[in-house]
Amino acid sequence: MDLNAFWFVLLGVLLAGYAILDGFDLGVGILHPVGRGDLERRILLNSIGPIWDGNEVWLVTFGGALFAAFPEAYATVFSGFYGAFMLLLFALIFRAVSLEFRSKVHHAAWRRAWDFCFFAGSLVATLLFGVAVGNAMYGVPLDERGIYVGTFLDLLHPYALLCGALAVALFAMHGSIYLYLKTEGELQARIHRFVWRTFGCFLVLYVIATIATLVAVPRAIANFEHWPWAWVVVLLNVLAVANVPRAIFLRRPLYAFVSSSATIAALVFLFGIALFPALVWAHDPENSLTVYNAASSQKTLTIMSFVAGLGMPFVVAYTAVIYWTFRGKVRVGPHSY
Repeated sequence: MDLNAFWFVLLGVLLAGYAILDGFDLGVGILHPVGRGDLERRILLNSIGPIWDGNEVWLVTFGGALFAAFPEAYATVFSGFYGAFMLLLFALIFRAVSLEFRSKVHHAAWRRAWDFCFFAGSLVATLLFGVAVGNAMYGVPLDERGIYVGTFLDLLHPYALLCGALAVALFAMHGSIYLYLKTEGELQARIHRFVWRTFGCFLVLYVIATIATLVAVPRAIANFEHWPWAWVVVLLNVLAVANVPRAIFLRRPLYAFVSSSATIAALVFLFGIALFPALVWAHDPENSLTVYNAASSQKTLTIMSFVAGLGMPFVVAYTAVIYWTFRGKVRVGPHSY
């Protein structure tokens, strides 16, 4: 077995799991200002309150797996993109603190301040995730030692910002569908309208980003020549996107949520196909960090494979139990967020 490729695939699975699970609660944060009045905003918070921290486990696991399996890539990414990661860290921290602190004080100004932090943290984090994907696709300036030689502003080129905007629209759509699933009454009816708006924004940006990728990153489809079966995933991705409005029109929110999740999973898969075997593309392809020149030893990867085989079922089981426990519509009580 090619352990290097296996760990690349496993990183993709972890990234897809995080994007699907934390994607909707980031989307809820982006849509939080939609709530009218304190009660509705508390309903939105409580829709993700019991599960958001469990969703973050997938990101932590992804980072740990990247560090252990591909330390050279981990070092380049976390040192070269230090400013971007600090901004991302602050966004995630303020978002988490907002969830816990908002309802501690019954004062309008206090709650408005934390509402803004929750919205801003969710928006900035999602935008940065998309910008990171855009830079991974487009490539970054690396020297012959695999060290990033650019600046923070070099990461904010038009293609990366377009991918950031696409991520915001995608997670907003995913979050709105989740809220449509978890709410009821007048709030659910208003969210139903926002589902259509967020889907429209996502669809426009999806088409533009696809065209921009084919023009700006022609190597993105190079691997399709080696693995023509990957075109099936492209077709499934299109069908999943098309099924979202159909499910919403039929007022089947769970069906729509599954379609939205499938869309995210397909996009992550296509991102991996476009990237492989690189982990970090360099403007000079000779300096790129790949699953082979940036990996740990084969013995390390073998040991890690056994550890992952033991640990991953616990992560999946924990996630399943939490979602089963907090299924159903949101109810706000005296001890709620």
